[in-house]
Amino acid sequence: QVQLVESGGGLVQAGGSLSLSCAASGRAFSTYGMGWFRQAPGKEREFVASIAAIGWSGGSRYYAESVKGRFTISRDNAKSMVYLQMNSLKPEDTAVYYCAARRSQTTRYDYWGQGTQVIVSS
Repeated sequence: QVQLVESGGGLVQAGGSLSLSCAASGRAFSTYGMGWFRQAPGKEREFVASIAAIGWSGGSRYYAESVKGRFTISRDNAKSMVYLQMNSLKPEDTAVYYCAARRSQTTRYDYWGQGTQVIVSS
């Protein structure tokens, strides 16, 4: 199992930047695919970005169209951390952001953090 704890959320003006972190505990962090999702008030949770585990085939990183070119996902396997750098933030990026982990490319995300709030003011 893996436990996830997000941090780094907050209030930022439109056009600004914010960096989210997700600390993972448990074994073999590098073997988990990691993702960031978000849920805005009154909306369903949506995919933001993902990064592959070591040894997975195909592309390493994927992004939602709405954040492509503005957000960057990265991971540090030695520290069991995953990050989401968010630049050029827009009010529509306001949401609770969740970190998630999955064991393989063909399974759902099995583990979720508690979320961190991001508010972008106009």
